Amino acid sequence: MTFALVTCSGVSNTGRLTTQAAQVLLQRKTGQYIWMHARQSTASLQLEIGDADELIVVDGCGDCCAKKKLSSSRIAPDHHIIATELGVEKKGMGDVQYDEIEKVVRAILDIGRHQK
Repeated sequence: MTFALVTCSGVSNTGRLTTQAAQVLLQRKTGQYIWMHARQSTASLQLEIGDADELIVVDGCGDCCAKKKLSSSRIAPDHHIIATELGVEKKGMGDVQYDEIEKVVRAILDIGRHQK
């Protein structure tokens, strides 16, 4: 099963967290995940999502920038994760903590476990 991840990848700690979580998954689960930034063009996102079995959108906060970007292009995610809803505090330009990355990674992996 292949999962497409679209992350908000913003400049705040929670946005950067989404990028770092995606990068961890690419290393740990080689070949199971493809990853895109929401700031890519709509055409590029549609092309890269391609034949993925499931689309997971990972936003850093309640602004839901990644989900909004996809909604405007009529791409519907199968799953939506918001880091702040997992207990991660948005701290502007604060540093991303390892345990916060792991929270997001676990939430994404939980989706994968339930889809097999």
